[in-house]
Amino acid sequence: MNRKGTKVFALFAATWLGSLGAAAQTAPRAAANSQSRLADAVRAMFDVHTFSQAVISPDGKRVAWVEELPGPGGTLSSDAAIYVADLTAPMRMTRMSAGDGKVPHEEHDVAWSPDSKRIAFLSDAATHGQLQLFVIDTAGTAVKAKPPTPLTHFTGFVSSPAWSPDGKSIALLYTENATRAAGPLVAETPDEGVVSDSFLEQRLTLVDPATSRARQISPADTYIYEFDWAPDSSHLVVSAAHGNGDDNWYVAGLFAVDAASGSMHAILQRPDMQIAAPRWSPDGKQIAFIGGLMSDEGITGGDIFTVPAAGGVATNVTPGISKSASSLDWSADSGSILFTAIADGGTAINSLTLTDKKVTLIWTGAERVSPGQFTPSISLSHDGKTSAVIRQSFSRAPEVWAGPTGSWKPITNRNSGLVPAWGKSVSLHWTTGIGTVQGWLVYPSNLDPARKYPMVVAVHGGPAWATIPSWPSRWSYHMALASQGYFIFFPNPRGSYGQGEKFTRANVKDFGYGDFLDIMAGVDKAIQSAPVDPDRLGITGWSYGGYMTMWGVTQTNRFRAAVAGAGLANWVSYYGENKIDQWMIPYFGASVYDDPAVYAKSAPINYIKKANTPTLIVVGDRDGECPAPQSFEFWHALKTLGVPTQFVIYPNEGHLFLNPAHNRDVIDRAVSWFNQYLQASK
Repeated sequence: MNRKGTKVFALFAATWLGSLGAAAQTAPRAAANSQSRLADAVRAMFDVHTFSQAVISPDGKRVAWVEELPGPGGTLSSDAAIYVADLTAPMRMTRMSAGDGKVPHEEHDVAWSPDSKRIAFLSDAATHGQLQLFVIDTAGTAVKAKPPTPLTHFTGFVSSPAWSPDGKSIALLYTENATRAAGPLVAETPDEGVVSDSFLEQRLTLVDPATSRARQISPADTYIYEFDWAPDSSHLVVSAAHGNGDDNWYVAGLFAVDAASGSMHAILQRPDMQIAAPRWSPDGKQIAFIGGLMSDEGITGGDIFTVPAAGGVATNVTPGISKSASSLDWSADSGSILFTAIADGGTAINSLTLTDKKVTLIWTGAERVSPGQFTPSISLSHDGKTSAVIRQSFSRAPEVWAGPTGSWKPITNRNSGLVPAWGKSVSLHWTTGIGTVQGWLVYPSNLDPARKYPMVVAVHGGPAWATIPSWPSRWSYHMALASQGYFIFFPNPRGSYGQGEKFTRANVKDFGYGDFLDIMAGVDKAIQSAPVDPDRLGITGWSYGGYMTMWGVTQTNRFRAAVAGAGLANWVSYYGENKIDQWMIPYFGASVYDDPAVYAKSAPINYIKKANTPTLIVVGDRDGECPAPQSFEFWHALKTLGVPTQFVIYPNEGHLFLNPAHNRDVIDRAVSWFNQYLQASK
């Protein structure tokens, strides 16, 4: 991860704190209290210790995790620490590092060896900014005396190490000579000169831990997204596609790769759905995977399918479930599958028996449970009895937990000092033509039930995603509003995960219609359920949420203010501007060149003369998913029509902002914008 911007943020923070001090001397007491509450919210979001990974050892006795440490004032310290703890004594933690402990290093992607005695991990300790593969012995307490062994000398992007079942190889993904990290969320490399379709392919690479020999085994013209080892270590199953890695995940198929020769043969091609999380069964006979309509690589949701390892017809083994599977693991006897899912706005852990396709709920909670940062999942021991997770909710900051699945015990308490700067959260349900719809309503801090408060609708990205209760981070700019006396409403309309695949597919060829109807019905439900002032409503969102914000202000005058982050103004022009146009075919049914009308009917710009809502627009200048010209087009139209608007482009940022100073600036601008247009009327 790029961790630049510390000095900029320090200067920004100093300037802001200075202005805060001046304001406190001259502004009314209410304004000073408002700034103090905002500062508390920012600390809660910026000072959180985040955990990017938690992994149980195969024998279920220890847990390793990756912890990203915040620097002073929420700046990024470039220090990601790896810890190991014994479950019998979780408070005794050993830090693993390839560095000397004096200079911060980027370290992550932990993988246990099959015998639970070693871990492989990635670190840039040898060369700052360049990850290499290291292995360290975790036995006993002598790890400090025995430094990790560097195995590689790569130049490029490296990720996802995984040991072979026989312990003789470590597979990983390697993009040689890559100029940036993989995936469309990061800042794109600017085009210049003669532009051509030249791609750097992420290839499957095997490293021998005994000799340090590394071999790129997958074809040079094929991009590998995910993989899993066969139980006999002779093959790997991969999801892969030719061409542009960021774009072609949406058309990737399943292939088997011979570990010795690198030869590939096709297992499955399913153009009607995206494929994720392939897992080889312990008996070697089947591959399980998650298939469905997914709008973002890495944010997995859908049904579970199985296909013969030799290839053939895929079978949906969870037809009709009212949840969205997000990860899976086979049982040791290959007779059942343990899977996590997004269910009704929360996390559910389930067991699936393959003989009768029966799904049994093991655990569920109104929180996000994962061993990573996005979709719910668990890290499971070899016998399936013990797991490690990162647990968090709106009211509980993230910590590592481990133990019997569903009966975990806390391993860390890094964030015990953090206090929510927002009020309680409640799950709301309402009914529209699609059936039951769910969302979360977060209350303002220090609620006075005798008053009515403004409410801001925060629409999640995707659209194939969902708001699941989790502790706000520095990207959660809208949560700062709760400290200012706002309700925050998080709808999960049709198109979202959590109600089953039919619900997720319900907005195909219908962007802005059924999904917006669900959102507005949810707004009415929130007004009925809490002391919300119906005359002081706002809307905001990022990506698909940014699109829905732009769409919303062209469809209704109920919103008195809006903040659109990385939005989409014109689907017709967007098709030719973005770097991942393959995702649009499943949603719109055809390319824009074959059916421009289906794109035009959902484009906010075509209804722009109906807009009169003051709108703040923000975007990164190198966003490949939602390019800046889309935001410019919407801002230009509002400005021309005399609608109050402001447009901010953040330099060197992609779809996910990495500079903390920019995250903080978005918070300040959003709070100021909504306060100007929603609080002034009270």
